[in-house]
Amino acid sequence: MPSSAVSRVSVLKLLRRFRRSGDASAAIEFALVAPMFFALLFAIIETALVFFAGQVLETGVQDTGRQIFTHQLQDTPNLNTSQQLALFKQTICNRVSLLLTCPIDVDVRYYQPGTTITISDPIDASGNYDNSGLVFQLPPSGSAATVVVRAFYQWPLLVTGFGYNIANIGRGSTNKRLLAATIAFHVEP
Repeated sequence: MPSSAVSRVSVLKLLRRFRRSGDASAAIEFALVAPMFFALLFAIIETALVFFAGQVLETGVQDTGRQIFTHQLQDTPNLNTSQQLALFKQTICNRVSLLLTCPIDVDVRYYQPGTTITISDPIDASGNYDNSGLVFQLPPSGSAATVVVRAFYQWPLLVTGFGYNIANIGRGSTNKRLLAATIAFHVEP
């Protein structure tokens, strides 16, 4: 037999033996399934973290908004508007520091009774976050106004490289999810 025929026969025997052997089949199957499994697992974990972070922000804004509801923030002596804003933001940051880091953007507006409440989206048409329209307006003393407090946090996403993208700002470039928390209440007289 020529040497090429011998090598060809031995290669065929080796392939048949490899095909019949089940020794490494679990490792090969795991290697095929593992990337999809871990991508799905990480996507589930990231989604859960986003929802949990949103709830932490919602709770922090609700607890901190009570300072406006009970006039603690407005009646603090010797504070101008920028100092009140800084104190309000810092109080939110302290309440959510378990999971979120500062900066957190806030939008506080008051509406007189009977006025239509309009809330604008801080995400522009091209999908970018625009905080230029956010204001900090505290109601005057003795007012029966409705106050709307909103807070925004840009949560960075990590699993978007696997094709799972829940980003709503900077899609494709920064891949962040804008978390928003909103409360509305009538101020105590």
